[in-house]
Amino acid sequence: MKITTKGRNAIHILYDLAVNTSENPISVKEIATRQGISIKYTEQIMSVLHKGGYVSSSRGFQGGYRLTRKPEEYIIGDILRLTEGDLAPVDCLNQEEHPCPKHAHCETIPLWEKINEAVAGVVDSVTIADLMKWQNPSD
Repeated sequence: MKITTKGRNAIHILYDLAVNTSENPISVKEIATRQGISIKYTEQIMSVLHKGGYVSSSRGFQGGYRLTRKPEEYIIGDILRLTEGDLAPVDCLNQEEHPCPKHAHCETIPLWEKINEAVAGVVDSVTIADLMKWQNPSD
């Protein structure tokens, strides 16, 4: 499994919104500049985050984005699933979408399940607030 730039940048964008929170919404241009992401790509990711309910937007001259909840409520695994889809290391773990006739007696399924559980165990236990603490351990 490899996390794409879309998933990584979605986390960077939400982190940016969390650490740069203010009374005013933050523009895509500001976020893109700080994160070194093109404005167009930032807009695409923002659209996904907005549809997923992770950010709210306001239009106009002072328009921009803000988080819809507290940083500790943004679970990294949820963000990655929104942007990446299923995080399973192999398709055959999702039998509804990718049925495998060997699944019931496959020798490698326990390995893939352990990998999947390990990844989920990490990404589902870390939040944007954790990333903020890791960056500033004295806070």
